[in-house]
Amino acid sequence: MINNTSGNVVIRWYLPILSGIFIGTSYIPFPPWASLFGFVPLWLFWHQQTQLKNVFLGGVITAFVFTLIGFNWVTYTLHEFAHLPWVFAGVGMLVYGLVGHLFVAVAGMLWFLGRQKFHWSKRLSLWMMALITILCEANSVTVFDWNFGYTWYGANIPVYQWAEFVGFSGLSAATLLCNLPLYLAWEKRKERSGKIIFASVLVGFILLNLGGLGLKARLPEPDAKLNALLIQASIPNSEKMAAELGEGYTQEIIRRIMALTDEAIQQHKDSKIDFAMWPETAFPALLGEGFRYKELPVLLSQFLSERQLPLVTGAFGVDKKSRLITNSLFLLDDQGEVIEPHYSKTILLAFGEYIPFADTFPVIRQFLPQIGQYARGPGPTVLFDWKGFKMGPQICYESLFPKFSRDLANLGAQFIVNATNDSWYGTWQEPYQHMYMTLARGVEFRRPVLRATNTGISTVSLASGEVLEQSPMQQAWTGLYEVPYVKNPQATFYQEWFWLIPCLLWGSLALLLIIGAYRKPMSIQTDQGLQDENK
Repeated sequence: MINNTSGNVVIRWYLPILSGIFIGTSYIPFPPWASLFGFVPLWLFWHQQTQLKNVFLGGVITAFVFTLIGFNWVTYTLHEFAHLPWVFAGVGMLVYGLVGHLFVAVAGMLWFLGRQKFHWSKRLSLWMMALITILCEANSVTVFDWNFGYTWYGANIPVYQWAEFVGFSGLSAATLLCNLPLYLAWEKRKERSGKIIFASVLVGFILLNLGGLGLKARLPEPDAKLNALLIQASIPNSEKMAAELGEGYTQEIIRRIMALTDEAIQQHKDSKIDFAMWPETAFPALLGEGFRYKELPVLLSQFLSERQLPLVTGAFGVDKKSRLITNSLFLLDDQGEVIEPHYSKTILLAFGEYIPFADTFPVIRQFLPQIGQYARGPGPTVLFDWKGFKMGPQICYESLFPKFSRDLANLGAQFIVNATNDSWYGTWQEPYQHMYMTLARGVEFRRPVLRATNTGISTVSLASGEVLEQSPMQQAWTGLYEVPYVKNPQATFYQEWFWLIPCLLWGSLALLLIIGAYRKPMSIQTDQGLQDENK
């Protein structure tokens, strides 16, 4: 049933469903048509409830619906990566829909309990509802650390330029906060004040976009440029897995990516190439100290030396301390020599590159023998500093964490090189979501981002946020990019004041709690006084 009753209260279950539809259809690759009011139906529902369980269920329903719409690529991943039959992959998707974004239900519970405990006024209650939702979203634990700010970048709406000051997490908070005045505008839609509130939000949004265009126009002119050749070999997962397990295809993969690189060099024979870039683990063998005279590293070195081609490539390394394999990124010069230090991936993928709690309970590995056990890298402490280039290396979804890229920027990175393999996620949603979330770091810290993937989407974004040619998906492809950059980029406001927005949000929560606690005894005293007068 869409509606049912509890006592004399009508429970309008269609409201949380509507919020789920609004939110799910406003995230990448959809345009953000409902981002500014997506939570309004759910908040209306919450305010109508007198029982905690209904508030919680409303949050679960909203999160379930928008997860099914906006993140249904999880089904493909469970089928492709975990090798589950489609039926079980679908069941896994339903389970993920229920638990993947519980921050919505948790926010509703915290708000409801606070309102019951402290008897907040309606105005304070609305502010607390919005702020608690923002903080729960910002501090939720998810595998895919998305937020509501990225969707503006995905739709190329200029407001995203403000990420230079507040980050995309700050834009996400502002987007959620805009739901509050539009909530009030809906409640007062038949009054003049409601129309004024709506018009104010609209004018404010237009002004922020005009300001975004101004921020883009005032960026410093680049004083250097590079030519990077991106190679997307589109190696099937089955072949990559076989190579990693030593079951063949290694030589074939190397032959294929070298042949594709040769084709690109020939195609651009009249252009200067500063370096080529291969994706994550594109070279399916060990590189680095101790392996330089092995057959495959020698083959790679000869290939690069003969063509005088520097290369940034994903490959495997070995951690000196633990002797475990690492998922690494290497820079090789035009003589085919590895330039140390190389970088090893630090933020590993759960159930792909490590098993959670396996160090504490080693017996778990016996039940999941197909999952790799990789050593963690040193974090964002390494730059590829070579011939005047200062590259900030990162691998795959390390780009989703702003602090990682901030640390690279603080080291003096002129641009970021990101090697990725998105072949586990299909072609519908995740490749676009992951791409914009990666390129977003370039806007926050005003540096170009070079992104090479195995199956797409490979591309380059400039410090302005402009996204250059995007590769096709699931196809072998090459692209030569001229990338302007600043030799000594200045720190952005967000880079220097990275913790400002979280501090403001938590400080605002503390202030509102104090106000609520202060007004409660005052209201109790007032009620008591009225009772005494009546006597």
